[in-house]
Amino acid sequence: MSIDFGVVLDGFYGDAARTYAVGKISPESEKLLTTTERALEKAIGASLPGNRLGDISWAVQKEAESEGFSVVRDFVGHGIGKTLHEEPQVPNFGSAGTGPKLMPGMVLAIEPMVNEGGYPVEVLSDGWTVVTRDRKRSAHFEHVVAITPDGNRILSLP
Repeated sequence: MSIDFGVVLDGFYGDAARTYAVGKISPESEKLLTTTERALEKAIGASLPGNRLGDISWAVQKEAESEGFSVVRDFVGHGIGKTLHEEPQVPNFGSAGTGPKLMPGMVLAIEPMVNEGGYPVEVLSDGWTVVTRDRKRSAHFEHVVAITPDGNRILSLP
């Protein structure tokens, strides 16, 4: 079960997502969950001042693909602040050392979406539900991360 949620506090947006196992799950599903969480951790680790946006994207893609999974390409992370979706977009795929330089004061919603099968997804007729085109499992984790002069700070932790 995947839950993507947000809050607005004092005019600033927050955003987070988690995927939870319900009941007993297969070893492959467990691997999908742990790989997606690890991809988020690696992406946060790359979210340092002076690095590039592509370093975040590559960290996610490298972790997912090294375990035999794919990353969703139709939906991306994003800047966040006074509105929910701001620039820059934060793809889950790309090349290290490319894109805008990460600067203190930037706030990013980093959200790996990792699939067991191929990366294509589709939106169902309700206009909201997203599934993988091949109907294989997917996992999604998200944190809001502020780039600070000394590194970064996860803002979506309790």
